Order: sequence, then structure tokens, then C-alpha cells
Amino acid sequence: MNLTAQASNITAIVQQALDHATREGGEIGVQAAAYLDGKLVVDAWSGVADQATGRLVDGETLFNVYSVTKAVAATALHILADRSHIDYDAPVTRYWPEYGAHGKARTTVRDVLTHRACVPQMPGGVTPERMCDWQWMTTAIADLKPLAEPGTKTLYLSMTFGWIIGELVRRADPEGRSLGRFVREEIAAPLGIADLWIGIPDEVEPRIAKLTDAMVPVEYLPPLFLASMPEQVALNPTVFERADVRRAEVAGVGGIFNARSEARFWAMLAGGGELDGVRLLSKELVATLNTPRANSEEPDPVMFGFPIPITIGGFWFGGAHPPVTAVQSPRALCHPGQGNSIGWADPDTGLAVAICHNKMFNPTSPGEDPLLPVARAIREALNLD
Repeated sequence: MNLTAQASNITAIVQQALDHATREGGEIGVQAAAYLDGKLVVDAWSGVADQATGRLVDGETLFNVYSVTKAVAATALHILADRSHIDYDAPVTRYWPEYGAHGKARTTVRDVLTHRACVPQMPGGVTPERMCDWQWMTTAIADLKPLAEPGTKTLYLSMTFGWIIGELVRRADPEGRSLGRFVREEIAAPLGIADLWIGIPDEVEPRIAKLTDAMVPVEYLPPLFLASMPEQVALNPTVFERADVRRAEVAGVGGIFNARSEARFWAMLAGGGELDGVRLLSKELVATLNTPRANSEEPDPVMFGFPIPITIGGFWFGGAHPPVTAVQSPRALCHPGQGNSIGWADPDTGLAVAICHNKMFNPTSPGEDPLLPVARAIREALNLD
């Protein structure tokens, strides 16, 4: 099969899976993009971006990706570590002295990356408006009391992760850039990525897909879960379709990407820190990022008592753990997002994938996941199964 025919066959297999997801699988609008060995091999989409207007998804449509943003934020910090501007084992207070209040002085940068900083709770009095105020949020988080001795317990930093990592990036960066600006200048621009937004400019707003909240209500929400994502700033369309929230650097959960841009980010990681001759991270550092953290099987009381498969680099590792069943490889770097967004980089196969969509849904088993067949189709089309 010649290269043109092979590319056409790959596209057809993935397109069929995407169309099935939007026509029979319950999805509304979906994009999928994949790189293999640094080359874009899948860039496809299906469905509707806005049901009210009938606007269709295309390759430029943008989507809320929620916690997939954490992978980009962590990578910004890794770039600074690779340049010797920040030390993983140093206390956060070396860079952010105010953070040491109320017994947090021993918290290390690594504790934050591995969700063992023990401050999952959002500050009291947080509102959507205050969430958009970086100074208010970082001051309030610095004043939080840890719920356990930092470094001793896993408590998933559902939202606080982004502000802590983002403030570390700002303070360790010799230029003092905000996280959103750092990502634009040190990740997106060098790699030629158009749409990796943590805080959007006005002109891209018309391209954002309209969210539908189809999350299945859970009978019992742990108190720590509610503390980590309070109702008034919950990860839902009411909050995250606000104009001010879209423009704010909500660094852990506010990313607005499209699949082709996100997949290019993951392709850099799948390539050992390099893509198209542009190196952002050393091969040696990237090789460590998929190392499971200590206590990786420890139940997390924030996340319903389930263990969260987190690496020392702040990513999740793939495999059989819901909600990252689609990733398969236990050595892959990945990150899921609220409502079933997903992206990953597999160093063993050279595969990097991003799947973005606008129907927020929480499948409880692989059989309920309408995006799992899309992930399978990508591997099948590329002969990786």
C-alpha cells in the first residue's frame, strides 16, 4: 500500500469510529488527533460544536479539557527544572516564602507534583470572580492549613494544583512570566502549536464548542471531593463558559485546546522531549517522568477512596485504571479531564493522542465509554494493537 492509500485507510478507520460515537454512541462533538514517531497521522472530527446553532465541529474547534491542563502546567515546571531554575526536592518556600504558613514549610515541589501537598481544599470564600484573580487565589492558597503533614498522604489537588504549580513557575522563571504566557512562549511557540490556551484571547472565543453537562449524578460525594471542587466553582458549563473564567489562567483545569494542538504537545513527550528538531526537555528527564510515585496504590479520600495512578512528574500512567483505560500502555504519560477528555504519550510506540469533546460524561465501566472505541480505532488503524 502506498503512503497516500495508507493515510486514507487510517483516516477512514478513525472517521468511522468518530461518526459512530456521535451518531450512536451519545457523543455530540468530538475531535481526535494522533502523532506517530513525530508525524501527524490522524486529524479528524465529527458532530456538532453547538446544538443550539447547528455549528459543526471542524479541526479548529476548541474544547474545554479540564484536568488535561495539569499535564501542560507540569511540563512548564519541568522545563524550568531542566534549566536548573527549580529543584524538585526543594521546599516550595525556597521560591514562594509565604507558602510556608500553618505548617506547610516542609512541602517540597515534588509533593505538589505528586498530589501529596495535603491542601486539596479550595480557599474559603472562593467565587468564580475570585478564581479569576491570580493574586487572591495564590495568597489564599498560601494561607491554607494542610489536612495532613505534607508529604505523608495522597490528597488529589483537583483545582489547587494549578495555582501552586503556576505560582512556582512564575516565581522560578527568570522573566517572572505567568503560567499562560510561559506555555505560549516556551511550549506552544517553539513547537508551532496554535491552540494551547490557559486563558484565551478574545478572538478565539467563537471557536469554542458549547458544553453539555451529562455527568451522571453520584449518590455520595466525599466531603473532601466537595471541598476540592466547591459547588460555586464546580467544573461545569455554568462556571467554565463564563467569559471571565475563559480568559483567566485557571491553571489546573481551565485549559481550552483542540485535539491537533494538544496531540502535538503530547508528541513532544512521546519523542523524549523533542519534536521536529525542537527540544524542550532533555531525554534523560523525560525518561523519568513516567516513574510511578511512591505509594501510588494508596487510596485517595478526595477521589472516592480510589488510588490515583500518578507519576513522579505529575502525570498519570496508563493501563487498566479508569478513567485512563483507553491508554493501555502502563508506561505512557497521560492525563484525563473532567467529563472524559484524555490525552497521552506512549514512549514505547511513539504514539501521542488527544481526544477532545463537548459532552461531559462519567462512564463507570469501559463498556459505557463512547470514546474508548475511538482510541482502539486509532491503534488499529496504525497497526499498534
